[in-house]
Amino acid sequence: MLQRSKLQRLRRNYRDTARGAAVIREHEYTRAIVKALGGMDEYGPEPLLSEVAYVLRKSGRDIDEENLIAILTDDNTNSKERTDFHLALSRWDAAPDAEWASGTEPATWHRRARVLEALGFSKAAAERVNAALPPVLSHDVFLQDPEWDPWYTPERQRAHSFYWKQYEKLLRKKVGAGVTSIDTATTNVVSRLADPVAEIPYQAKGLVVGHVQSGKTANFTGVVAKAIDAGYRLIIVLTGTVELLRAQTQRRLDMELIGKENILGGRDENDFNAIEDIDYAGDSDADWTAGKFVEHGIDFSTTREIPAIRRLTGKGFDYKSLRAGLSALDFRSGNELRNPHKQVWAEENLYDTDVRMVVVKKNKTVLTKLVQDLRNVTARLDEIPALIIDDEADQASVNTINPSKAKSLEKDRTAINGLISELLGELKRGQYIGYTATPFANVFVSPDDSEDIFPKDFILSLTPPNAYMGGSKFHDLKPHDMDLKQDPHYSNEAAYVRNLVAETRLEEESEIREALSAFVLTGAIKLWRESRGDDVNAKHHTMLVHESVKQIEHRELANRIVKIWHSTGFSSPQGRAVMEKLFESDFRVVTNAREWGQQLPFDFEELVPFIGEALNLITIALSPVVIVNGDKENEYQQVDFDSQRVWRILVGGAKLSRGFTIEGLTVTYYRRRTLQADSLMQMGRWFGYRNGYEDLVRLYIARNVPTGRGTKRYDLYEAFQAIVEDEEEFREQLREFDGLDDDGEPMVRPIDVPPMVFQQLPWLKPTSPNKMYNAELQFMGEGGSLKDFPRQPERGDGRWNRAHFEAVADWVGQLGPMREFGYYDSTRNRRQSFGARVMIVSAEEMIERLGQFEWVPGFDFRPSIEMMKQAISARTLEDWAVLVPYLGKSPVIRCVGDVEIPVLERKRRLDRPGFSGSSFRQRGAIERIAGNTDAYGGPAAEELSTRTRGALLLTFAADPADDAERDPGLLPDPTAPEDIATLFSFALPKEAAPRGRIGFTVRKRGAGAIIKKF
Repeated sequence: MLQRSKLQRLRRNYRDTARGAAVIREHEYTRAIVKALGGMDEYGPEPLLSEVAYVLRKSGRDIDEENLIAILTDDNTNSKERTDFHLALSRWDAAPDAEWASGTEPATWHRRARVLEALGFSKAAAERVNAALPPVLSHDVFLQDPEWDPWYTPERQRAHSFYWKQYEKLLRKKVGAGVTSIDTATTNVVSRLADPVAEIPYQAKGLVVGHVQSGKTANFTGVVAKAIDAGYRLIIVLTGTVELLRAQTQRRLDMELIGKENILGGRDENDFNAIEDIDYAGDSDADWTAGKFVEHGIDFSTTREIPAIRRLTGKGFDYKSLRAGLSALDFRSGNELRNPHKQVWAEENLYDTDVRMVVVKKNKTVLTKLVQDLRNVTARLDEIPALIIDDEADQASVNTINPSKAKSLEKDRTAINGLISELLGELKRGQYIGYTATPFANVFVSPDDSEDIFPKDFILSLTPPNAYMGGSKFHDLKPHDMDLKQDPHYSNEAAYVRNLVAETRLEEESEIREALSAFVLTGAIKLWRESRGDDVNAKHHTMLVHESVKQIEHRELANRIVKIWHSTGFSSPQGRAVMEKLFESDFRVVTNAREWGQQLPFDFEELVPFIGEALNLITIALSPVVIVNGDKENEYQQVDFDSQRVWRILVGGAKLSRGFTIEGLTVTYYRRRTLQADSLMQMGRWFGYRNGYEDLVRLYIARNVPTGRGTKRYDLYEAFQAIVEDEEEFREQLREFDGLDDDGEPMVRPIDVPPMVFQQLPWLKPTSPNKMYNAELQFMGEGGSLKDFPRQPERGDGRWNRAHFEAVADWVGQLGPMREFGYYDSTRNRRQSFGARVMIVSAEEMIERLGQFEWVPGFDFRPSIEMMKQAISARTLEDWAVLVPYLGKSPVIRCVGDVEIPVLERKRRLDRPGFSGSSFRQRGAIERIAGNTDAYGGPAAEELSTRTRGALLLTFAADPADDAERDPGLLPDPTAPEDIATLFSFALPKEAAPRGRIGFTVRKRGAGAIIKKF
């Protein structure tokens, strides 16, 4: 907001010029809009035009709706008016509950319409706002236990908000309107913690589920800020098991939350002798020197209204048995408490006491020192409101000792889990929040164990912003036709993924050489964009090579890469020729195909100077490669993204596969297999934010990794897709059960979540077996939504193909005449049609027939059968429409047994039993027959739809013993049932479970918890 004195000065300087008048008017409009929006912070949206006009009248100016909307939707996305308006809109769009919202749900067009109505905008103005600043139609999912006492009221938040307001200012610059979702999520989390000034202590435990490299640190930093404001005075942040990650997290908290004044602790920044023990002193950190560490503008030594934060760890040192002396941790040393006769948590004491902040890695020695020191302080631990943030909560924290195999009545625990339990046991006012991108281990924790980390109070599933490049950006989760699969305009795989299929060492070197060329080339493009002033982050540029966890193999691989690097001669005409070919055949094609808005040089020659600059940056430390595996601690310094510009190739294993952010990662060369889905997903360091170079990201990934025994091979890209799909299904189920029912009770409690976990790959478990003790799914379904069931066993001798075909063969003879169904083809932006024949089958008969199908080990079809039985009992399922498609102008027809069937080409997955999913073309017809009015299936689907009818898509695929010959046209006529795979997908009637329904038992004391949702 422009200060009054500055406005007066502008008026004096520019009074007699048209330009001066325009500048004054512009600033007055800014001031009026910002002031009007600020006045709505507490009560919600009000007629904005009248509020702005009222403020402007004092300066003798006026404004109409058209000019106001023009200012609010200005093309300059950095304008103060647009930014503040966008933030306010986003906050109102996401508000969970408010009187002005008139019952509209957050993150919906209905809510946005209500917001714009409350702002008093005309229909035309509302359309312009929505076009320029559309709402985000997704929100974080919050599952909670119903038993809690609301204490974190808006009034309480306004009374103590210093650290959150400071952090919010920083977030506005970093993420813009995205600060709204962080604000909402962190308020949800803090509200479910215990009231720090409550007389009776309570220990809340929760889990926040993010995505790999998606910004979990920003969320828990916001939680810490709000928790400090609310009164939590001991903050313990657990950061994984490696120092590399702990130091990165410490610096992030120091820079964005703790701030310069707290780090200096009252010392003079210009007195080098006084600050020589500070991590960032002198020129050791560029951001400290450049003034990028947050400054609070407060001398904490002279004010008691705002608590100081005392760091007991630093970027360069983990916890070391009270490095600063025992008093540093003790709330009862000195004269810190106003009333030492009362508890630390007493309101007259709490808000005047300083915060103790500890950032520690999950290391037995370190945590043991912390636990011992806490026991030695004068203050009783049960009087200190404490918050434990457990980053990477599925790593080391979970107890992996099976309770059924315990050697004594006392709970046996693994080392880190035991120390966390000790902390929770001592800190009666301690709250525990786990953060992870791979939650499966945490939701399988036994809820019986009162001192363990089961998230009994809440589970929050975060929704990443659109800018996040996660699994869904690298995989085609909706199947494409083969022609579209090769087109980077439609296919993520075609755009980002490059296959590693080498069989010989020479072929492997060729693949490494191409990946290295892509690394140099993308670095040059970044520099070219930076020189033009494009919005691109080119400070760091990295390539990750991950092939093994063995340190000796890292050294060997690094040497090979260096040798290939030097033999390529990137500065030579031959090396440039290789890059020019890659530029034209790959990068230009992909960038032109996608609408990112990024530019490429018109001619490769424009890049040549920047290739030289890129090579200089990459080889500034002589070798382009750095090994990061813990073998030598000093090698970590070469990937210190905080203190230097890093343009290197990183070779490593576990140290680079969890939590640690590899800045500027653009090219990944990945060949490592693991047996746990959560471990594999954590290795996906290529996920994250790629500001200004999304089009340049490339994943070189092995498509035929040997198992080490036998001839079996695995496709790592397909494995990643499987776990991405599994996680998406898990998160989607959480989303379906978000919120409260009509009685104000949660749809699903955290204790009911474990059975939502499913695995597709038999060899790839959700998490390690010693973390999976707890739950058993009973029934599950969602009305009006098609679900594929492709998890059939390997073909083998064809016995299951025969059994499946015989289960449904007589239906084919009862099919009706050919009918025309419709679908919407978004790739061609038009409606199209396909032919199919239909018959109606009773609900009971459907259960009997589908019960004859066999499935891969680990897949349980019974919950779907049980769901059908539930729907029959509730009289919401009476019969099924069985739809058999006849695709193409000349469908392939074969006689099998006594019937003729249309045969399609449907591939078996190479990496696991089962087939690829159904085509999107038939989805709309199936869902419309099942009562989903949002789906399009043409008039025939409309006619077949009834309130109690489900729809099943039945297809037959060529599945000969010779796996290479899958063309249906090559099948003999007649064809044996052993060579036909019978596949189906179905949608339950919408009315049977309009918002989804799930039920299960939980293996716990007092088991039998069944939940349901209609």
